Amino acid sequence: MSFTATIKNELSKLDMTKSENIAELSAFIRNNAKYVEDFIELSTENEDVSNRINKLFKDIYDVDANIVIKKNNTFNRNNIYVIKIQDKIQEILIDLSVIDEYGQYLEMPKDYIVDSIDEVKAYLRGVFLSKGSANDPKTSRYHLEILLDEKYESVFVQRLLNQFSLNSKILMRDNKYMVYLKDSEKISDFLKLIQASRAVLYYEDIRILREQKNMTNRLNNCEQANIDKIILTCNNQINDINLIDEELGIDFLDDKIKEACIYRLKYPETSLLELSEIISLETGSTITKSGLNHRFRKIREIAQKIEESKKGS
Repeated sequence: MSFTATIKNELSKLDMTKSENIAELSAFIRNNAKYVEDFIELSTENEDVSNRINKLFKDIYDVDANIVIKKNNTFNRNNIYVIKIQDKIQEILIDLSVIDEYGQYLEMPKDYIVDSIDEVKAYLRGVFLSKGSANDPKTSRYHLEILLDEKYESVFVQRLLNQFSLNSKILMRDNKYMVYLKDSEKISDFLKLIQASRAVLYYEDIRILREQKNMTNRLNNCEQANIDKIILTCNNQINDINLIDEELGIDFLDDKIKEACIYRLKYPETSLLELSEIISLETGSTITKSGLNHRFRKIREIAQKIEESKKGS
């Protein structure tokens, strides 16, 4: 079962107030229905959703839907559940703010449909049940979308979403309007908002595991980069020391510089901090990382002078 189907199955079992159910059903019909004078027809690939829509019609309007199962000829091969309502058509469409009393389609539902925060959440739940989908957080990218037919509806849904600071965006795709969320935290917030509690727990568990894994990888990469940098620095210092030894001899250097050369050759892969601690411990004379770095800068200057003199000769 897909993550989208899991979410919709959970949402289909929620027990809400009448006004919330009206808002949810309004959103579902506005974005799914085909209707004429004689019937309203809705469709979904989710059996639980079809049963919920049927129940809402029965509970609110005391009408029984006729559900027909059709085979889906598309590649996913899921059944299509066609929900047909043949009673109280005009009353239902007006009450759900799909059409006005003159039979004209309303581009936006009337205010009473989304008059409270809970009704806004219910409307968004209905839109998702009708046209929404979400990537499983186990996949490589976070993505939740609602694919709508009409621009005005997509703008309305985006406005409702962004009341909750979800930062939703709209993108036109195949002559439809995709309202989408990309940020993992915003997707989680949306699932909380529409009350998909079990889906949120699953989503958060996977998201945290992914982020921990990514953090571990970043730390490992950072650690490896630091190791590579230390090794490169050590090799450069050893090359400078070897050059000085070949051309002048280490004994030519003053005692402090000579000491740094001896310990670098003795401990060729230790970091500057570790080397300063070793020298302090073994000689009984404290030297800081900064002080040791100063000595190696002197060694580099001597090596550079040798290199320049060799080029000039």
